[in-house]
Amino acid sequence: MAEGDIEEFIEQNRHLSELVDTYRGISESEKHWKARRAFLFRNINDFEDPHIDKLLALSMVWANNVFLGCRYSPDLLEKVNEMAEGIVVEDAPVFKTRDEIMKNQKR
Repeated sequence: MAEGDIEEFIEQNRHLSELVDTYRGISESEKHWKARRAFLFRNINDFEDPHIDKLLALSMVWANNVFLGCRYSPDLLEKVNEMAEGIVVEDAPVFKTRDEIMKNQKR
């Protein structure tokens, strides 16, 4: 869902927008929340009660990978990246593994 599509979706689904907004973490920055919120809106129709917790967990996996560099199993990352396809995160941090840093220092 592009940003314009999200805004249109919100206008048409005000009750859903209010529900999704309750899922914002107290420590999430505006940038972090905007991206995770887009993830939730993009996938919420595929996860209805009682499975909404699974969607919330997947959204956190995706956001933690993008913003904090957390690593997860390849299968899980493939799944959340497919779910996030089309979501653009501007100025996302770039993370390097310890092995990548060490390799560059040996040169």
